[in-house]
Parts: sequence; C-alpha cells; structure tokens
Amino acid sequence: MQRSIVHMDLDTFFVSCERLTNSSLDGLPVIIGGGDRGVVASCSYEARRFGVHSAMPMKLALRLCPQAKVMKGDMELYSRLSQDVTAVIKEKAPVMEKASIDEFYLDISGMDKFYGGYKWTNELSQEVTRETGLPISFALSVNKTVSKIGTGESKPKGNLEIPENKVRPFLNPLSIKKIPGVGSVTFQLLSRLGIRNIQTLSEMPAEVLQQMIGKNGLDLWNKANGIDQNPVEAYTERKSISTEHTFDQDTIDTQKLKSVIMGMVEKLAFQLREESWLTSVVTVKIRYANFDTETKQMKIAYTSADHTLTKNAIDLFAKLYQRRMRLRLVGIRFSGLVRGTYQINMFEDTEEMLSLYEAMDRMKKRFGTDSVARCAGAVLKSKK
Repeated sequence: MQRSIVHMDLDTFFVSCERLTNSSLDGLPVIIGGGDRGVVASCSYEARRFGVHSAMPMKLALRLCPQAKVMKGDMELYSRLSQDVTAVIKEKAPVMEKASIDEFYLDISGMDKFYGGYKWTNELSQEVTRETGLPISFALSVNKTVSKIGTGESKPKGNLEIPENKVRPFLNPLSIKKIPGVGSVTFQLLSRLGIRNIQTLSEMPAEVLQQMIGKNGLDLWNKANGIDQNPVEAYTERKSISTEHTFDQDTIDTQKLKSVIMGMVEKLAFQLREESWLTSVVTVKIRYANFDTETKQMKIAYTSADHTLTKNAIDLFAKLYQRRMRLRLVGIRFSGLVRGTYQINMFEDTEEMLSLYEAMDRMKKRFGTDSVARCAGAVLKSKK
C-alpha cells in the first residue's frame, strides 16, 4: 500500500501566538528575540521581506528592519497553544508524531479508500485554525521528507499535494538547501562542486556522495531522490528526564559534589537538545549517609542550555545541602518539558554562545557524549 504522509507546520508560530494576544501586531514586522547580542528566535513574514531570518544576530536584524516590533518571547504561552493544537490533531489523526513545538507528521495511509486524504487534511487544518486561531500549512505526499519540503514551499497558509508521480518533478528544480538536514557546511561543500539544485544531487552516484560527506551521504542521496522509509512515530508526551549518582564512599567534599552535579547537568542538557526538548523545572535531590532524602526544585524559563541549567542546579544544591553530613547520592531531574530547540530559547544568549553549543553537540554526536565537557564537570572523571 502506498503511504500517505502529511506534514503540518504552524506559520511563524511564535509571532502568530503573540498576535493572538495583541492584534495591534497584525501586519507589522515582528521579531521574537532579545538582547543586543542575542539572536532572532522567530520573525514575521513582514520582517523576512527585509532579509531577517531565524538565528540572525539581533543587531543585524534591526539594521535590516529598524522599524520592527521586538518581542521578548513567552515560552509558556507558546507551549500552551502548542498543546491546544496537538489536542485538535491528535483527536482526529490515526497516527500523529509531534516533531517539534510547531510541526507534526500524520500517517493517513489507506484513508483514500474511505475519504479523500487531501480533503480530510484540508478540513483538519481549517479546524486547527478555527479552534486555536493559529494559521497552519500542510503538504501531503508519499513520505516525511517530501511532505516537509512541500510544506515549506506552500507557506504561508498554504496546502499542497504531491502524488508519487509528481515527486521528482517537484523536487528537481529546488535548492539543495530545501532538503532537511542540509546545513550551511554541506551546502557550501556541494555548491563549490556546482551542485546547487536537487536534481543535480540526485544524479550523483550515491557512493561518491558518501565518500564526500561521510555516513550521511547515502541518506542525503535518498532524500534527493524522494526516498524516505522513516515511519511516523506515534506521539507520547515525555514528562521528565533525570539521572542520579551514588558515591562509592559517602562524601562531604562540596567541590566534588558540585563537579558531579555539573557533569550530570551537562549530559542531561545534551539529551534535551538531542531529543528537541526544553525544560521549565529543575529539581535537585540529595540522600544523606543515614538515608534521609531531600529535594528542592525551581521553575525557570524554558531552556536546554548547560550554562543556565548548571547555575540553577548549583544554586538549588547550595540551598538544599544545609546539614554538614556526608552524602551518598545526588540526583538531577528536568521536568515541565515542551518540544523545541535550543535556538528558540536564545532570547538573551549571544550568537557566539549558539555557535559554541552547536560545535560541542556536533563533537558529542560524532565522538560520544564524553568527548567534550566543561572543565568543572570533568573533574570527577579525572579522579576516577
């Protein structure tokens, strides 16, 4: 049976959320971000006409569009509205995967036997807007890659159907930048070889592409040829992630304890970013030598950044560890999770900090989670 896969994406989601609560923003160039050295988290189509885009330094964005209305960003509002949209789609869709805070995949294979897949999806998108007030675009095709590219081409407030016999004609003229996973480094590498559109990429021998860019070469070749067997994975909301460390010998060494906490936070924060989560609640747990167990938590702005989470965890530990008694265990838990990427939390952080996290995460993905670490968090490793 031929698959029917839908990709749905809320249009300029953060901006649309802000406009729901403040209609005076309608039609204006809007930038979501913050701080003179911060980066753009999101922007309206009116701002994009001036060349503004996500992850651009705020200073540059405001030089390009000085009349833009700058908003700090409200992740709690975005999370609540994302949950509203999720509820509408989940109630109707046979299989739904929530890919991020503002995008969804649906597997509606076989639905054409009873009800037109495109008609059904179009009615669902209208219901999302009617129930939540948020504009949404979608594309229907044979797999996740083609439908996601299709949604990008249909925005804003658009819809597109790409049947199997139209996949290659649709993909061929598009820039290779449209392929999910093609970043600036890969784009520059391929561009230097004269490979700028998807058709040229698709006609390359797969083994040559693999030699050029490594293990992802075959995956990229498949996507350029409209091939993607990845399933739509049924959505389940994760509540928290956590880790604990039990010491071989009970300790009162506060520097050692803080180093362990920092190392645990760093690993959990990488897991958050790897799985596209943001956390809003940090909890620290300690267990004394006599087995008394205490916890303390704080609510924070949504983040997945090591430096922010580490500071919060260390502050909690300092408030929690008041009895001068040896500890046998420390633990960290992140909860209040929402789907999202680190970039959408860059309301105060700098472009340099964003680049640092991207570089560290690339190294961890390639060489393992212990391949790079902050010095303070690595102290424990050196003592083992």
